[in-house]
Amino acid sequence: MPYQHVNDIRLYYETLGQGEPVLFLHGLGSSSHGWAFQREPFAQHYQVILADARGHGESDKPTGPYSVSMMAGDIAALLDALDVRPVHVVGLSMGGMMGFQLAVDRPDLVRSLVAVNSLPELVPHSLGERLALWQRKLLMRVLSPQQLARALGKRLFPKPEQQTLQDAFIEDFLRNDPAAYRAAANALIGWSVRDRIGAITCPVLFVSGDRDYTPPTTKEAYAQEIPDARIVVIPDSGHATPVDQPDAFNKVVLDFLSSIVTDDSRL
Repeated sequence: MPYQHVNDIRLYYETLGQGEPVLFLHGLGSSSHGWAFQREPFAQHYQVILADARGHGESDKPTGPYSVSMMAGDIAALLDALDVRPVHVVGLSMGGMMGFQLAVDRPDLVRSLVAVNSLPELVPHSLGERLALWQRKLLMRVLSPQQLARALGKRLFPKPEQQTLQDAFIEDFLRNDPAAYRAAANALIGWSVRDRIGAITCPVLFVSGDRDYTPPTTKEAYAQEIPDARIVVIPDSGHATPVDQPDAFNKVVLDFLSSIVTDDSRL
């Protein structure tokens, strides 16, 4: 298996395909395997880089606490070691947060950013949002891994015809190390780079499921704070858009990347 030693840990990664590099960053409690529906379609046009974040998948799971800056720093060190830059970053949820962190900390590494059901902060701004974060913390404390996996699976894939996706999610989730999962989850709560996103100059695409936890209107408000950002909403999709609507998702992102490459060729 390909590993890279970065920041005193082993980070698992894969590369496939050729062309401009596209880095995929997974969500909380997932791994690079979560991009199963994107690997081959994108590798036909680009060099695909998949990585397991600290505490996830095949990467090392050191004792916490973790931070988004720390996890993004691991990815930056991986790209430096591979001598690959700049990359198009596609990040789902936590992966999108890492993407925003990279865009403000290491703009030299980020050619574009696709933030999938993700925001540049996880700070509550209303009583409802505070209650949601409190509920998330409570569930992590009181539910067993099996109970938490089932609860999350039903929320991500609520339709009867999505039972296979739900079962696969539960199986993958139960591979998590509980302590590492909690450390990564706690790293997200209260994190923010909102005060810096106005300095992001690369193209940014927010992709939102129409049934995501955070409504598209919220993402639109953040997009207006970034010089070159826009949003696309995927119909009939929840938080796991690359999985529940892979064809629509792949087309949106491939079209976005193609438009950047086309614009570059005209310069």
